[in-house]
Amino acid sequence: MARKSSTDMRLDKNPSAPQHRPGTAKTSLSSNLFEYAKSLGIALVLAFVIKTSLVEAYKIPSSSMEDTLLIGDFILANKFIYGAQVPLTDWRLPAIRSPKPGDVVIFKYPVDRQTNYIKRCIAIAGQVVSLRDKVLFVDNQPFPDPPYSKYTEPLAGAPAGDQRVNYGPYRVPPGHIFVMGDNRDNSSDSRFWGPVPLTLIQGEALMIHWSWEPDSNAPVISLAHLNSIPASVAYNLIHFFQRVRWSRLESIVH
Repeated sequence: MARKSSTDMRLDKNPSAPQHRPGTAKTSLSSNLFEYAKSLGIALVLAFVIKTSLVEAYKIPSSSMEDTLLIGDFILANKFIYGAQVPLTDWRLPAIRSPKPGDVVIFKYPVDRQTNYIKRCIAIAGQVVSLRDKVLFVDNQPFPDPPYSKYTEPLAGAPAGDQRVNYGPYRVPPGHIFVMGDNRDNSSDSRFWGPVPLTLIQGEALMIHWSWEPDSNAPVISLAHLNSIPASVAYNLIHFFQRVRWSRLESIVH
């Protein structure tokens, strides 16, 4: 609520004899603008803190986690569970717990340390990972496939040395986790570029808050062709109910 100016206070005390001073309206306008700017600043700071330390939204751009996560899913990630990184520093907040096998984690791609990736944690430091004819083992015990994981390539005829078929044994080094995509035959993951340092982990996937079916017929927005913007908006409005995957909204990521 905006603070009353000194003029407002005098009017409340003596409504029958209002007093006016030159510049009062200008002062009130400046005061209101300051209050609005302060409120906006506080809101922006809170949004920044929430985004960097608590919950952040991500869009799924690839098929590596099908059918757990689909292209066009928008997810919310819990960033404080593993200890969120303090913005513009290398410091991290205290973690509630460390990643464990089965978690769906978001992390910075170890190769460039910039791109956000999402995969499933398969093993933690000290555990041994191996694949035998596409069957996954952790510490020589079968690791159960997630409910919506899948294999798309036949086992027969796989090239020799294919790490999607046979891999390891590989012991996860200290301070790292081993990750794989649920789309086991179409995922670039720790089998190919190694384990993920704990320092690169951003958070754990929580839920799908929106899901938008890709449509190859939808107009592509191009700044070079401004008429593509109203065309895209119109197309998506017309096909809105067909493109939203209603059954996936608000579903928990397992």
